[in-house]
Amino acid sequence: MSAFRLSGAAAAAALALSLPSGAAALEKVVFGTNWLAQAEHGGFYQSVADGTYAACGLDVSIVQGGPQVNNRALLLAGRIDYHMGGNMLQAFNAVAEGIPVVAVAAIFQKDPQVIIAHPGKAETFDDLKNLTLLIGDNGFQSYYQWMIKAKGFTAEQREPYTFNPAPFLADENKGMQGYLSSEPYLIQKEGGFTPKVFLIADAGYTDYSTTIETMQETIDTKPEQVKCFVEGSIKGWYNYLYGDRAAADAMIMADNPDITPDKIEYAIEKMKSEGIVESGAALELGIGAINPEKVEDFFGKMVEAGVVSGDIDWSKSFSTAFVNQKVGMDLKPN
Repeated sequence: MSAFRLSGAAAAAALALSLPSGAAALEKVVFGTNWLAQAEHGGFYQSVADGTYAACGLDVSIVQGGPQVNNRALLLAGRIDYHMGGNMLQAFNAVAEGIPVVAVAAIFQKDPQVIIAHPGKAETFDDLKNLTLLIGDNGFQSYYQWMIKAKGFTAEQREPYTFNPAPFLADENKGMQGYLSSEPYLIQKEGGFTPKVFLIADAGYTDYSTTIETMQETIDTKPEQVKCFVEGSIKGWYNYLYGDRAAADAMIMADNPDITPDKIEYAIEKMKSEGIVESGAALELGIGAINPEKVEDFFGKMVEAGVVSGDIDWSKSFSTAFVNQKVGMDLKPN
């Protein structure tokens, strides 16, 4: 049994002792992440660990994603209740395919995708056009198409990235895709130098990331459950970033032994310093905020780049019914 489940049960048991006799049992729900446990999922684990979900009536189990796991498919099949979406492109595609999946919160206001370069080889994002760039197939079909259309990059300068940093380390005239809190740290450890890191969000790629997705039917039939899960997650993120996160970190490391305290510290520092969780609308409306104008802007960029069709009703890809209400902002230290 996973550490998540044990901790969730412990929190539920503690809450049950405090409830009056005859109080309703906690409602069991399952949340599937889109990758192995890591600090970038920390707020969700926090709310399991400290009883925040239990406090509003939910017994939440967290199911890890990973290279051989497709939790989004399990959401569509009704096997899980909520899913951690990677970006709004997935939400747009769901609308295009007639799949009633809705993003109900955007935990990351910025996409953590970065391009990495050797020191002295690029001082600005535009300087990356002078390098050969290692970009994976998914990236080439999404954000790199925007880089071509909006920023003047070329398909010819791209080489496939196999998620092995060796070619980058061996050639200072190569740049490489990465995740803000992962590859740059790996390069420091294995390459012995601090790379130049360019966040594509800061260059104008206005996507949301780490969304909370659920089915439209769940929104229609269980709005109080959705409210509890979304608001519980938001509070968890404030507590994870600014409170005692020891129990949540223990869960993460137990479920993913590749994660170590130094990696967690690095990831949290980057999430804070680069405004991944708190920037844009989240600064005024709280973590998880969704700004419809930002979604429309990103959709327009993706249409112009040829990534999605312009006839998609982008407004059906998300709901602001459970966010933008300043929930949890009182948990952040002044």
